[in-house]
Parts: sequence; C-alpha cells; structure tokens
Amino acid sequence: MTAAAGAPTVKCLVWDLDDTLWDGVVLEGDDPAPFPAALETLAELDRRGILHAAASRGEHSVTHRHLTERRLADWFCATQVGWGAKSAAVRRIAKALNIGLDTIAFVDNDPVERAEVAGELPMVRCYPAAEVGRLPEYQEFRPEHITAEATGRRRLYQAEWQRQEAEEEFTGGRQAFLDSLDLVMELRAATEEDLSRASELTVRTHQLNSTGLTYGIDELRRLSSSPDHQVLLATLRDRFGDYGIIGLAVTELVGRDSVLRLMLMSCRVASRGAGNVLLHHLIQQALAAGRRPVAHFIPTEANRNMLVTMRFAGYEATVTDEDRLVLTVDPERPLPKAPGHTRVIAGAACTAQETALETAQETAQEARLP
Repeated sequence: MTAAAGAPTVKCLVWDLDDTLWDGVVLEGDDPAPFPAALETLAELDRRGILHAAASRGEHSVTHRHLTERRLADWFCATQVGWGAKSAAVRRIAKALNIGLDTIAFVDNDPVERAEVAGELPMVRCYPAAEVGRLPEYQEFRPEHITAEATGRRRLYQAEWQRQEAEEEFTGGRQAFLDSLDLVMELRAATEEDLSRASELTVRTHQLNSTGLTYGIDELRRLSSSPDHQVLLATLRDRFGDYGIIGLAVTELVGRDSVLRLMLMSCRVASRGAGNVLLHHLIQQALAAGRRPVAHFIPTEANRNMLVTMRFAGYEATVTDEDRLVLTVDPERPLPKAPGHTRVIAGAACTAQETALETAQETAQEARLP
C-alpha cells in the first residue's frame, strides 16, 4: 500500500517476526536467520530516525532470547510478544513510545493479521512482508530532513523505556520520582547546525504546539538573524541520558511586549513538566527586561494540552477571536511557583542573543524619536 495524501511521515515501523523479519518460526524449534532485505531496511530506516518495534505471536522469553542471540534486540525500542490481538499490541506500542497511531506502520506476512490491524486501527498503514525490502523507497518512510538527532533517536527512546521501567518500580509519589531524575534543561540560541532539527520539530510536534505552525529551514534562518526575534532551543537530560533537542520557542519583540509566536515541546517529555519549565524561563526573561509576556495560541484538534500548560505557567486569555487566542501575563500578579525538579542552564549564546535583541530594539526606538 501507499500512504494517503497528507498522511504524516512514519515514526515507527512495527514488525511481525516469524516469517517476516526472519525465515522460520522460533516457537517450533527453528533457529531462523533474518532476511537480508529486512536487515537492510532495519538499518536504513534507523538511519533516518524511524523507530522499530515488534508485535509477534509466541512466548516472550523464547522470542527475546532469539532476538538477543541473533543480535537483533538492539534495533527495537519496544516489543510486544504474546497471543492477543495484534491491534492491541500496536496500541500499547504507540502508548509506550508516546506517538500517534497515524504515525505507525505495520508489516506482517499474514494477510489475516494485517486485516485485523487495519480494521481496528484504520490510521495505521499496513504492508505485506514481501514489501519489506522496498519500504525505504516509499514516500511515507522518507523524512524531509535526516538530522544528527534523527540518527540517534533509537537510543533516546531506549533510554525512555528504561525511565518507564524505573518509574513503574518507584515506590514514592510522582513528584518524588521527578526529583530523582536529576533533570537539567539547557537553553541556547539556534545555530545554523540546529535549523534542520528545529524545522523537524515543528513538523513532527502537534500535541504540544502553541500555534500548529510549521517553519522551514529558510524561515527559521531568517528569524534567527532578525534583530527583533529570538529562536531558542531546549535540550534535556537526566540520570538515564540525553533526551536531545526537545523544545523550540520563537519570540518577537513588539514595542514593550515580548510576544511568543510559537512554542512547542516534544511529546516525549510532556510527563516531565518540561513545557512549564521552558515557559517559566520565557516569562521571567521578558519580565526581567521590563516587558509584558504575551503569547499567541491557535487551537487545533491536538494541542489542547498546550493551552492548559500555558495557563498553569501564568498566561491568561485577553483577546479571543475565531482563529486565535492572545494570552498575557500580568506583571502585577504573583507568578505560579517555578517547577523545582529541573535545573535550567541558559547558554552564553542564548544570553548574548537576548542582549542583542534588547540593544537592537532600543536602537530602533531611539532612531524613531524626534
């Protein structure tokens, strides 16, 4: 099959294993080797930042042992092996990876299994095993940009899997677990090397996107060099490792307002309160410069959670029309308490850009004085 027009790029390919990834059935005593075409597809899609997961019939311990012995286990970010419906396994994988079902593809040699998944989850794109070698040629498996962040995405998600296991085993409360992660957010002004990843974020992130807008590399380059704009990137790490670049904020200075034109956060870190941390920094940055924090919000079908996050950070709607909300922070009102579980580091380049923005704005204002 081919992707429907306008369908998002595939983020995760879910594999059946027996007679799809390898030639044989493990539970029947076979010791099957992977198909060469399957190995090539695993490697190429991984290079593009597309994740792999497994949903297969069998006994988990037997299958896991074979994946490990054949040095295949490291390719997969999630595995669901058992006797239930494949559609249920795909749902669990999407939840575990925190990605939309419409960004998942499924490959299986059995037409009955493909029909079951397609019937229960029509947004999931299904392919026969005979097409495994050709999948990298299909448009839906070809991201617009292949960034350094993309090529390391599998490691990021495997670290997230470890975090989830640690959280399940943690006996304290939610806040205590967040405190135990030793989270550190670093903020920096976007550089030329960052533009591909920044553009990719605007395309891939829908649930935590304040306006639903997407920016191409050329537009981000223009905004980064504009004296009235700041393009800020956020990275996150904890005791398990790096999350990579997870946030983007585009701010414009308009008069005495600091206007947040776009703020987005990767869904992978939604449960870490990272959106609130970034918003708190942006608000404090604006107030420290004597400016009123303003944000534009365009409601979409997917970004309701972002509006909730913005309100928790202190923004309140002051203008409402059919297309957007304008939210502001009242400098006279006490701000909500800053999230205490994440340490924030603003890089030198970020601080320099903030200063440059202020200087450019002041110079422009002076030039307009009679």
